[in-house]
Amino acid sequence: MLNMRISVYAALAGIVFTAAANAQSARDQISIVGSSTVYPFATVVAERFGQVTGFKTPKIESTGSGGGMKLFCNGLGVSHPDITNSSRRMKASEYENCQNNGVTEIIEVLIGYDGIALANAVDADLFEISLKDLYLALAKDVPNPDGSETFIENPYTTWAQVNADLPDAKIEVLGPPPTSGTRDAFAELAMEGGCNSFDWVKALGKSDKSLHKASCHTIREDGLYVEAGENDNLIVQKLEANPNALGIFGFSFLDQNSDIVQASYINDVEPTFESIADGSYPVSRPLYFYVKKAHVEVIPGIAEYLEEFTSEGAWGDEGYLADKGMIPLNEDIRQQTAADVAALKNMDALKSE
Repeated sequence: MLNMRISVYAALAGIVFTAAANAQSARDQISIVGSSTVYPFATVVAERFGQVTGFKTPKIESTGSGGGMKLFCNGLGVSHPDITNSSRRMKASEYENCQNNGVTEIIEVLIGYDGIALANAVDADLFEISLKDLYLALAKDVPNPDGSETFIENPYTTWAQVNADLPDAKIEVLGPPPTSGTRDAFAELAMEGGCNSFDWVKALGKSDKSLHKASCHTIREDGLYVEAGENDNLIVQKLEANPNALGIFGFSFLDQNSDIVQASYINDVEPTFESIADGSYPVSRPLYFYVKKAHVEVIPGIAEYLEEFTSEGAWGDEGYLADKGMIPLNEDIRQQTAADVAALKNMDALKSE
């Protein structure tokens, strides 16, 4: 019964949106929100799109992946964005929110890959660290060093306290806020990866999933991890000013600012185009954007924007997005994704978390 109500509501919402848009001549510019990591890639595509077509250059706002999902899922109509960028896959709870608000037909576009870099100023000493060290340095609660299978509030304030092979310097890490997809991916890949190096903690993943996630994903709040906002460029600037600090941001920002910052080695692997592409770098993630199918026929240029983004000249091995630091999908996945996007194929339903 509930699904029937949602379907009816969605149908009515689409009719209302189309009628209202036609009455107002709709927007004549695509509205995009979302990930700060995907933002520079989307901006390049938008600028190229504006240059080679008769459509206006899309308006893009960097709101963070989580913030973008909220805006995207709030409803249909010209007051809501058409597309949201994300540096992680849409969550089941976000998908459900979209459905409840009438955003029932969603096109999911996997665009490529990115690595999450830990970096410092180029004139500072090169940092080499393990996922375990990262977890112990940044988690709110950590395994008790007395060997008992309990957690305690993080007592470590210097890197040497975490690992005697690391510098005897204060832990100071600048990183994204909870609304950021980079933060979500860092927690899942780096923090949980280090957390699971303790066998008894890894076992919690089966016996007590809630405690495991809370213990592995929650970042300390005592000032040693500094939330630097959604602007990754700001983190780069702060690292240049403070050679003792480390920063967390997407590989593309590292690649574009290699004259200012240098990448740390994580588990003995440097984040490079090749190590992210072949999966040897442990902190890499997929990048996406999501499109409201109901907006495609109403807002001018969406179909053409999708065509440009999924063209070989943009996201191919030799495309201009690779020049900006995005790691391309393999050719077979690109071809299938481009075909699905051209057909405006709806994404599969996401099960509840």
